[in-house]
Formats: sequence, structure tokens, C-alpha cells
Amino acid sequence: MIHEEIEEFAAALPPMRALAGLDFGEKTIGVAVTDSLLSVATPLETIRRKKFTLDAEALLAILQKRAIAGIVLGLPRNMDGSEGPRCQKTRAFARNLLKVTDLPITYWDERLSTVAAERALLEADTSRRRRAEVIDHVAASYILQGALDRLRHLRG
Repeated sequence: MIHEEIEEFAAALPPMRALAGLDFGEKTIGVAVTDSLLSVATPLETIRRKKFTLDAEALLAILQKRAIAGIVLGLPRNMDGSEGPRCQKTRAFARNLLKVTDLPITYWDERLSTVAAERALLEADTSRRRRAEVIDHVAASYILQGALDRLRHLRG
């Protein structure tokens, strides 16, 4: 089920199970995961997109291997908060995911997540080539960490 509100998503999650964060892009899907305590998001890997069935297969393998209980999908809103074509593509991807998994899915506003990830990688003096390799799953960890912080606030 897709939960528009993170409060509904939180209610659908089983205790002590990890989450995955996704940065869905034109050419890649950045993947980050949490620990079972939902305390920290860690960049994991980037899936090079081919076609949905192959992308979903790669993603589901990760979710299964890590016993993931829910998915936080970055929603690329415009800076004014409106939704454009990229949001529509992301929502379509979420609907397609529901056909292959019953994990709860929610969206998290990803505005500036890639900017923050790029800044962190620059501060870490990461080479341009390496930044290109890791930017998507680092951005996914920023998306996921934002959602984790909100979930912690809801529980606290």
C-alpha cells in the first residue's frame, strides 16, 4: 500500500525491521538502508536502470536479503512544492512496485537531497569519478535519514 502520510506508513510498519530509501532517477535507482532500530540510514548501492522488470528484480533481491519492512521513495517536488513530470514518473514507479511487493511505501520530499549529498562528497574530497558512482545512493541515504528523523519524532 502507498501511504501519502508518513504517520500512516509508521503505523503499517512491523517493529524492529529495517527500511529502504530510494532515489529514483532517469538512469539509476539509489538505494540506502537502515538498521533494525531505525536509527541511521546508510548508502548501499546504485541500480543502473534497464527496464522495470529487471530494475524490480534487482531491487527486490536487495529488499529480501536485508529483510526490509518498508520503502521510503524520494519525491522530487519542484522548489515551490508543486509536482511536475518527475513526480509523476516516481508515483508511477511506486504503483508498479506495488504489483511485485506488498511492502508499505511512502514518499519523502527529496528537494535538495542530491545537493546535500554532493556537498558531503565534496567535503570528503571525493574524486569526480567516484562522486558520479556514489551520488545516487548517498542521496537515497539523505532521503531515508529525513524520514527516519520524522519517524523518531512521531514515536518520541
